[in-house]
Amino acid sequence: MNHDSYSPDYIRSILQSVKTIALVGASANEVRPSYFVMKYLLDKGYEVIPVNPGLAGQKILGQTVHASLSDIPGPVDMVDVFRNSEAAGAITDEALALPVKPAVIWMQLSVRNDEAAARAEAAGLRVVMNRCPKMEYGKLSGEWAWVGGDSGIISSRKQSLHESGKMQSLGLGPRKGY
Repeated sequence: MNHDSYSPDYIRSILQSVKTIALVGASANEVRPSYFVMKYLLDKGYEVIPVNPGLAGQKILGQTVHASLSDIPGPVDMVDVFRNSEAAGAITDEALALPVKPAVIWMQLSVRNDEAAARAEAAGLRVVMNRCPKMEYGKLSGEWAWVGGDSGIISSRKQSLHESGKMQSLGLGPRKGY
């Protein structure tokens, strides 16, 4: 797969199919990107499990923090890597060693590890690198335009509201499993 560019359909299929996300490198600091990405994904209805060995046992946004992926008491659909590119290799290997492998390894903005991506893809996982699921969700839902961003998607379809009625949802179809 070409990891320099992803089609909207590829990103959309991931965001619609995952339900449980392990966020590795979660922070309790409200000004850290991992904190507000976690808050955003929780607000969109995803189950987000924070992973940070230094905060294990504590809570972030009401969610119990785990020390490692293997400490999470159940399977996850996606591992969101908020660590550097080098650390992404070990995190990917830990995800591949889980009894139930996640479907997706997602590496955040500026995080790219082609060797880890190749290992994950060889095991049948989908991979996204150097992207943020919050930003990608916003682009696909139309929210990105609210802050002056260009989603690169042109559509005449009316966006749908989130079931709460307060915000737009991933407006081009429902997430699977709901």
